Amino acid sequence: MLLAVAAHDRTWHWNDLVRAAAGRYELTRIDLRQLHIELAPTENCSRITAGGICLNDCRAMLLLGIPGGSLEQVVFRMDGLAALEKSGVRLVNPPRAIETCVDKYLTLERLRAAGLPVPRTVVCQTAETVLRAADQLGGNVVLKPIFGSEGRGLERPRTSAELQATSASWVEAGRVVYLQEFIDHAGWDLRLLVIGERTWAMQRSNPHDWRTNASRGATVAAWQATADQQSLALKAAAAVGAPLAGVDLVYDRQGQPYVLEVNSAPGWKYLSAATGSDIAAELLHFCAAERS
Repeated sequence: MLLAVAAHDRTWHWNDLVRAAAGRYELTRIDLRQLHIELAPTENCSRITAGGICLNDCRAMLLLGIPGGSLEQVVFRMDGLAALEKSGVRLVNPPRAIETCVDKYLTLERLRAAGLPVPRTVVCQTAETVLRAADQLGGNVVLKPIFGSEGRGLERPRTSAELQATSASWVEAGRVVYLQEFIDHAGWDLRLLVIGERTWAMQRSNPHDWRTNASRGATVAAWQATADQQSLALKAAAAVGAPLAGVDLVYDRQGQPYVLEVNSAPGWKYLSAATGSDIAAELLHFCAAERS
């Protein structure tokens, strides 16, 4: 059974999948920068290849990331994935879910529409509206790039002057400003990994940084998620259409939970180490399974 893995920059995860495959699955690693499509008017679907591998012949494709590039290149890659899905290949995650999750605003809009608890947020494009929005959100805010992950590019201005300078530089650079109230928490949050209907969880703590990403030095530990926490994660994944999802939950000082983000290409290195679970094996089994 041939499974394709789009993992051009995820070497550790590719190696872990190879280990977990253990002869049960035939894996091929592809780079979407090599995507090639042939449209034949007499055929029912396009022939889609990458690096000489015919992707139409794969049972499924696991998408661990979409390479960056020009707008034209990224749109073409997403169009190609949509065509591949239409041809009958199972994509984990579906292209629409990836397009939603890569956009923090669109993700939050889907979560809000699903009735999930999310922080108060303003998205705007001028420095003047940023200052008004910060006042509206109570003054203690975080600026986030709409496209970004692992805590990269986040800013937490401590004064009005810092906020004004930061927002002006973002607007001058042509960036949309995603402004969110800072949730005062106890120095930890939760990452729940969703694969289908199953979840795994870890707690991330960082006494030295308000960002709790493991890639930024946070310590991680296995967490026994409650039924409510599992329900929040599953509902968040469903809201963005992602059967594979990393869902971030944070609690304020009063114990109110908030869904911060949903990642459609979540890593599992730290989660596997913390929980002792073979996440790679679970993921391969899910990708290869017949769709219900």
